[in-house]
Amino acid sequence: MKIRPEIRADAPQIERLHMEAFGPGRFAKTAYRVREGGDFVQALSLTATHEERLVGSIRFTQILIDGKEGALLLGPLAVFRDYSGHRCGLRLMNAGLDLARDQGYELALLVGDIAYYEKAGFKVIPSAQILMPGPVDMARMLSFELQPGALERFAGMVSLG
Repeated sequence: MKIRPEIRADAPQIERLHMEAFGPGRFAKTAYRVREGGDFVQALSLTATHEERLVGSIRFTQILIDGKEGALLLGPLAVFRDYSGHRCGLRLMNAGLDLARDQGYELALLVGDIAYYEKAGFKVIPSAQILMPGPVDMARMLSFELQPGALERFAGMVSLG
């Protein structure tokens, strides 16, 4: 399996992947709504391929937290079902987070299952420290410090950056 930058020609396969992984209801989720109207950071968008077939994708969107720059919203992260269990998602996350750190970002957020994302180093955000503009289970609000102590420097409402 190879991790490589996303290219424009990947878009149809990535859309198919997102449809398979999340279904049409994905657009109603708070994280998707935050990303609405914004573009993902092309330099952080990666794909996983196996024998030239796209099998996974990760994207990040630049966000503001109470107007402060330096944060990203991770997602969507998706892997085709027949490649789940091959650590593809973890490899995509690690590569994307390393790139984000190298580009000077301080903090990455996501809404997800701690049992899965803690393998990459994500932690639950202290209750109500960072809020999303919509319904979110606070136990699923996770953060990853790209710079030491970054979480302490951010608090407030997430908006599109």
